[in-house]
Amino acid sequence: MSDHLIRAISGNREIRAFAVSTRDTVETMRQCHNTSPVVSAALGRLLSAGAMMGSMLQGDDKLTLSIRSDGPVEGLTVTADAEGHVKGFALEPEVINPVRESDKKLDVGGIVGNGTLKVIKDQGLKDPYIGEVGLITGEIAEDLTFYFAQSEQIPSAVGLGVLMNRNNTVREAGGFIVQLLPGASEMSISTLERNVAKVSSVTELLKEGKTPEDIVNLLLDGVGAEILSDTPVSFKCDCGRERISRVLISLGKKELQGLIAENRDAEVKCQFCGKAYSFSIPELKELLASL
Repeated sequence: MSDHLIRAISGNREIRAFAVSTRDTVETMRQCHNTSPVVSAALGRLLSAGAMMGSMLQGDDKLTLSIRSDGPVEGLTVTADAEGHVKGFALEPEVINPVRESDKKLDVGGIVGNGTLKVIKDQGLKDPYIGEVGLITGEIAEDLTFYFAQSEQIPSAVGLGVLMNRNNTVREAGGFIVQLLPGASEMSISTLERNVAKVSSVTELLKEGKTPEDIVNLLLDGVGAEILSDTPVSFKCDCGRERISRVLISLGKKELQGLIAENRDAEVKCQFCGKAYSFSIPELKELLASL
C-alpha cells in the first residue's frame, strides 16, 4: 500500500495517536538529494515526523521542522502541510560515518551532534508560532518527545525509523506519535505506558508488515482505537519561477548587481527538490529594477 497517515483517538477520548508509512516519500527525497544512507535515515525520520505534525494543523497552515547542529550534517529542514505533503533537505546530504559499534545501526545521532530543534507553525497570523529546544540525543524521536513536553506541555511518545537496503534505497520508513490529552485518567496513562513499552522499534514493526492502522491499534490496545482520518503522504515541492524570483529579490541590490556583472545566466536550484531555474541577464535586471 502507498504511503499514508492514520489519525486516531481512543474510545475514552483521552489519547490521540498518529502513525505513518513513508517509504516511497523518503525514497523520493533520497533520489532528489542523493543522500547517503545515514542522512537518508536522519532526514527520513524528520520527514515522517513532519507529516504527522502537519496533520495536526488546520487548512492552509504550514509547519517547518529545523535542526541546526555541530555534527557533520550541519542541519536538516522539513516543511509539511495538513494535506500529507512534505519536503526536506540536509545541508550536507552526502555525509558518511561508521555504524554504531553497540548495535551496528546507522548512527544518526553521530552526524547530527549537539544543537537545536526549532518548530515553526505558520497559521496565517501576523507572527508564526516558534518553539525551540536543545537536542537531547540527535536521534530525532527523543528530541521531538522532549519538544512536546517542554514547548507544548503535552506528554508524548514518538517513534521514528528508516531502514535502508544495501544498495542505498529505502526499504522501510515510518513512525508514530501518541499523546495524552488534558485530563487523561490514571488508567489511560498506565495503559499507554504499557503499550509504548511493548512496541518494538518502528522499523521492526514495518519489516513485520505492520501498517499504520496496526501500529495505532497496538498503541491504543485496551482503550479502543477510532480512526479519524486516513491521508495519502507524498514528497511534494511547491517551488516555481515566481517563488525563486522572490528568493533572488530577497538577496538585495548588491547581490543582484554582482550576478549581472558576471554577464552570464544565473542558475538557482531549489533546496528542497533540486530543480534548477535559469535567469537571463535581462530577467535579473528586471528583478533589480523591482527593488
